[in-house]
Amino acid sequence: MTEAVTRELMAQRFRSFLPVVVDLETGGFNAKGDAILEIAAVTLTMDPEGNLMPDATYAYHVTPFEGANVEQSALDFTGIRLDDPLRRQVAVSEAEALGEIFRPVRKAIKAHGCTRAILVGHNAAFDHGFLNAAVERCAIKRNPFHPFSSFDTASLAGLIYGQTVLARACRAAGIEFDNGAAHSARYDTERTAELFCAMINRYKDLGGWRLAQREQGVEEP
Repeated sequence: MTEAVTRELMAQRFRSFLPVVVDLETGGFNAKGDAILEIAAVTLTMDPEGNLMPDATYAYHVTPFEGANVEQSALDFTGIRLDDPLRRQVAVSEAEALGEIFRPVRKAIKAHGCTRAILVGHNAAFDHGFLNAAVERCAIKRNPFHPFSSFDTASLAGLIYGQTVLARACRAAGIEFDNGAAHSARYDTERTAELFCAMINRYKDLGGWRLAQREQGVEEP
């Protein structure tokens, strides 16, 4: 019964879309020509009271695709070392990284009664652009993510907390943030997931979602 309620709540909450938080560390700002160096995703779930929460994290170091550009300024900013022996041992191709992330995302979509995933990101257009470019490069036909819609936590945090920088928005939400660990795809994705859940749950606690449902004549499960 609890699983059925949770499934129904999630399917209703975002118009049958399952929010999945994504962050990429890249070799620059050009989605078509610059390399993806790290990618991480956090799937979200919901408790029987309708509170959104992080579920599982998937993170990969990525080998730059053939001919990809990597700006030294990007490496200096992220602290990524392409010649790090440990990184070279675990790095995978774009196609493998996307496959390993898309597989559990599809399972989570089905488990929550949703139709597809919707990307959540901090400055989401950046991550979405790189994700779509990689999907096209790898000729992936079953991309579980909506091709253009997304939720941007920078915009939401600006509205709710008056902060658009991830670290400052997290602190405003009462979420610990370690600047030394930032600019790792795994770390940034997990903090962004916490921030998104905090903002969505705050709106719920203020009665916003229930009020919207009642105005639309939607019955609670």
